[in-house]
Amino acid sequence: MRNRVGILGSGVVGRVLANGFLKHGYQVMVGTRQPDNLKEWLAEAGDMASVGTFQDAARFGDLVVLAVKGSSAEYVLDLAGAANMHEKTVIDTCNPISNEPPENGVLRYFTPQNSSLMEHLQMKYSRIHFVKAFNSVGNGLMVNPELKGQKPTMFICGNDEKAKSEVKIILTQFGWEFADMGGVEAARPIEMLAVLWCIPGFLRHEWEHAFKLIK
Repeated sequence: MRNRVGILGSGVVGRVLANGFLKHGYQVMVGTRQPDNLKEWLAEAGDMASVGTFQDAARFGDLVVLAVKGSSAEYVLDLAGAANMHEKTVIDTCNPISNEPPENGVLRYFTPQNSSLMEHLQMKYSRIHFVKAFNSVGNGLMVNPELKGQKPTMFICGNDEKAKSEVKIILTQFGWEFADMGGVEAARPIEMLAVLWCIPGFLRHEWEHAFKLIK
């Protein structure tokens, strides 16, 4: 795997992961429709960082990270140009969160029960190698989390083994253990982990936690 990463999305998750990749020696381009909002970030990020359009970032990256609202995922991928990501690994951090408020701390999703956002994306953009990751933890713990000396577990899935191998390397660099749950269908429970992760936050303002698989 080469070291050029394109980030689609300039929100908090996109910037946190961009900083994580920069920290670990990658070249990073953040794709955005609002480059002026990234002037301060770019000034602090260093020579390995740059900003461009979604299309620029998709072309730039040997690996691409999709870090936008789930409801905007298709729109952003279309703006980026699917052909610019053909045969590339795309880390899908998105969750299909609806615009409705949580019910007693439980998020609502816009996907059917026996489906997932990533399955839909993989079906539509069949030549992109999607890997679900970074969707089941808050942005403050995405890069080298410190939780009582333990490494948490990132659950991943995807249809392409080479793509998952690339993501496993990144997760190890970012201080995570990983659990490969298999093909794209596993995105159904993995996306639902975000619902579970958010409940303590919404109910008790507790956001400093992560999942761990104990064998």
